[in-house]
Amino acid sequence: MSDAMIELILSSTLDTLYMVGISGLISALAGIPLGVLLYVTRPRQFLALPILNHLLGVITNIGRSIPFIILMVAIIPFTRMIVGSSIGLNAAVVPLTIAAIPFVARLVEGALNEISPGLIEAAQSMGATPWQIIMKVLLPEARGGIITGLTITVVTLVSYSAMAGAVGGGGLGDLGIRYGYNRFEPTIMLITVAILVVMVQGFQSLGDYLVRRSDHK
Repeated sequence: MSDAMIELILSSTLDTLYMVGISGLISALAGIPLGVLLYVTRPRQFLALPILNHLLGVITNIGRSIPFIILMVAIIPFTRMIVGSSIGLNAAVVPLTIAAIPFVARLVEGALNEISPGLIEAAQSMGATPWQIIMKVLLPEARGGIITGLTITVVTLVSYSAMAGAVGGGGLGDLGIRYGYNRFEPTIMLITVAILVVMVQGFQSLGDYLVRRSDHK
């Protein structure tokens, strides 16, 4: 294998990490508050707003129901408006983020569902404000579940980023398609798959470690 190809593989790996890292960070910053909002605005919750909850639920479900490859193509005008282009790394980050936000929100909501209602009632009886309940009770108690959800999201984004590469998004997916598939070089395809597997294993191991640390606190 030539030095140029090795450099291209390393560059594509970094590109994939960039796409996953940026989209994962933005989706976490937007998805966690959305998940909390979905939970606390339910009927009989301490910030019950059924109409808002239903609206957010519908929007979230729509976002989760659209296959990523279709979403990526459907929002090309929006992507072009945001980053000025419909191809490249930054262009791929836009649909990756939009696909991940509702995914994170539902996983966070699921983690919050595991919290005993008695903890919330105890906090309310001591005069805690809704903000204090969210910051001092809900998020700390659901920390392990939220980390697990974010780990699942990052692993999913790795596979999504490979699909983005198939339509000009760059990264390992683009490398595998252009060199492994179109040029009939199975070695490049195998290397691409191997790197993606290692990447997924690394993210999963890191997530599991953070969950264990969280459980010990």
